[in-house]
Amino acid sequence: MAAPMVAVVGYHLEVGRVSHWRHGAYAVPDAYVDAVRRAGGLPAVIHPDDVDLDRCDAVLLIGGGDIDPARYGPSDAAPTVYGVEPDRDDAEVALVHAAIERNRPLLGICRGIQVVNVAFGGTLVVDLPAVGGYAAHGVPGGDPAVHDIGVSPGARLAAAEGITSMRVSCHHHQGVDRVGAGLVATAWADDGLVEALEYDGDAWVVAVQWHPEDTAATDPAQQGLFDALVGAAVQAGVR
Repeated sequence: MAAPMVAVVGYHLEVGRVSHWRHGAYAVPDAYVDAVRRAGGLPAVIHPDDVDLDRCDAVLLIGGGDIDPARYGPSDAAPTVYGVEPDRDDAEVALVHAAIERNRPLLGICRGIQVVNVAFGGTLVVDLPAVGGYAAHGVPGGDPAVHDIGVSPGARLAAAEGITSMRVSCHHHQGVDRVGAGLVATAWADDGLVEALEYDGDAWVVAVQWHPEDTAATDPAQQGLFDALVGAAVQAGVR
């Protein structure tokens, strides 16, 4: 059987982000690609508008800039909001629903969990440090924070990880606030922040706030998420 093709949705790099390039790019950090390959999947870096679910067996939504706050509530962006790309928001929100309708397993990471939540009418905390009461969750683009989380027994996430408590690597300033209809929270940090969401239906949709790709090469539990994504594609027997 051919390796399942995993659509890894790339994000746009502005002109100047890549040294000596006179144009922009669509890119994916190699840690995501490597984790999919270790899982036995065939990673395909794809523009968010061009994901063809007739040709792809699973979807991976990765980290990146913030979702436009106007999509889920606040009309005025906080000064810490960065990297907003409304077109990418539109494409990825539509892709979440399309993946469920077409029975394509989907894994969302960091920004990915936020896209999944907003796609189902959920809201986000616009800036965790500004709200207060939350532990350190790292800084986007900076050094990660490492903290403990607990996972609901019986959740898809627990089955993928093989454990119900773990230390995770994260670097984000936003997080899930109100959980969207049709989703269920399945993991939490010690400060109460929702760390994982799953679709409350038959479709395999798991989304996490931390970055499993950071440590997947040396942590079997984190690699297990990517293994489970590829395994779900095989089980679905899309092609």
